[in-house]
Amino acid sequence: MNSPPPRIAVCASERPEAQAARERLIGLYGSVPEAEADVIVALGGDGFMLETLHANLSRRTPVYGMNRGSVGFLMNDYEEDGLLERIVAAGRAVIHPLQMDAWTEAGQAQSGLAINEVSLLRQTRQSAKLKISVDGKVRLEELTCDGCLVATPAGSTAYNLSAHGPIIPLDARMLALTPISAFRPRRWRGALLSHRAKVEFAVLEADKRPVSAVADSLEIRRVVRVAVKERRDIALTMLFDAGRSFEERVLTEQFTA
Repeated sequence: MNSPPPRIAVCASERPEAQAARERLIGLYGSVPEAEADVIVALGGDGFMLETLHANLSRRTPVYGMNRGSVGFLMNDYEEDGLLERIVAAGRAVIHPLQMDAWTEAGQAQSGLAINEVSLLRQTRQSAKLKISVDGKVRLEELTCDGCLVATPAGSTAYNLSAHGPIIPLDARMLALTPISAFRPRRWRGALLSHRAKVEFAVLEADKRPVSAVADSLEIRRVVRVAVKERRDIALTMLFDAGRSFEERVLTEQFTA
């Protein structure tokens, strides 16, 4: 007996082309509320894919993205024909976010989840100074830099790659610890860590060299300490067209000049 077609909820970024595509797809396939959907169809770019995944953290509904934005590494090609069949045949990429716990100069504690990366960034013209510990052991007494980040495998092709960090296959169970414009030690290029590693940053000279911490789109300013760990208990699912898996995209990226 054939299974019923998946119930989809169609959402879109604010870009005019995404909104127009949403109206066309709803006319062709309909759309249910996100709370009732088997799959969410997200129309936009990679940023909107992250927004959609964050918005569905509690339900963890699989998300099938189609590119109607400027960057589409996390998206499928936009095609209107055969959408439900494509969704049924799609492969799954399961990702686990990072949890960021940050403490500010004012003594406030805030937390956030990051699907791509947690970044520490200098706030002023002066470089940041960071002490880095892994699993409770200090590994770098002082890193002078523009910043530093911890990236998931899914996020390793984003900001991490631009900062010359390594690309990590999705099933590698590793995290990338990557400096951003390191000044001292100048030749330190970062580290590959187990996905179980707990990374802690202490901001040195925080009053003179303020630093912000960013978990995807959440920014916390003037932090003094930031702890980062993977949330293996949270599993988020992206769907990719058959033959164009996320793993294949990551592999192809490593052979792109």
